[in-house]
Amino acid sequence: MAERSLLEVKVWGDLACFTRPEMKAERVSYPVMTPSAARGILEAIFWKPEFSWIVREIWVLNPVSYTPIMRNEVQTRQSYRTATGWAAAGAGNFVAPDDRTQRHTLALRDVGYVIRADMQLRADVPDNIAKYRDQFRRRVARGQCFSMPYLGCREFSASFGPLDGNETPVAISDDLGGMLHGIDYDLTTQGAGTPRFFAARLDHGVLRVPPAPEIGAD
Repeated sequence: MAERSLLEVKVWGDLACFTRPEMKAERVSYPVMTPSAARGILEAIFWKPEFSWIVREIWVLNPVSYTPIMRNEVQTRQSYRTATGWAAAGAGNFVAPDDRTQRHTLALRDVGYVIRADMQLRADVPDNIAKYRDQFRRRVARGQCFSMPYLGCREFSASFGPLDGNETPVAISDDLGGMLHGIDYDLTTQGAGTPRFFAARLDHGVLRVPPAPEIGAD
């Protein structure tokens, strides 16, 4: 069976940050979008429980340029349990300035990417996958999305649209080290997740994402 063509979408924005996992308090971005961030954008544009997205390639269209950002962030993780604990202790309302700290982010600016991906139907779905592929293409052409896609951080919103045929990856090649491929969840351990990494390389502006079974095959 001939391999069908990959689905493509062009995304761009003023700022982006795809944080390297080895960094702790300070955020430092990879020079390219990560596969997990690409899946998030695809799902923001078009998501159905009948299929899952498989990212194959990410093209870097603009020269890599960093910009430092200093942001005020709260230190306490937001959760329902934390809020109910404060209420039970009679501590009153949460006061953000008392829990605020400054953190440094080394983000990317003026970014542009092409995401090339495919869909994989669930085993129990009888539909023809062409139906979902056509729906995705129509949504991209119309600029429709379920939620606003973003570039690593929610405040860095992303624009998207179809390719015009003139997109060319930048001439950059570099080994990027370990990069998150995805997370495997084990339902027998209360949904605990195990991160899955791969050795990422930017080859003439293209990040090729290996299939999940090939991760750690060596």
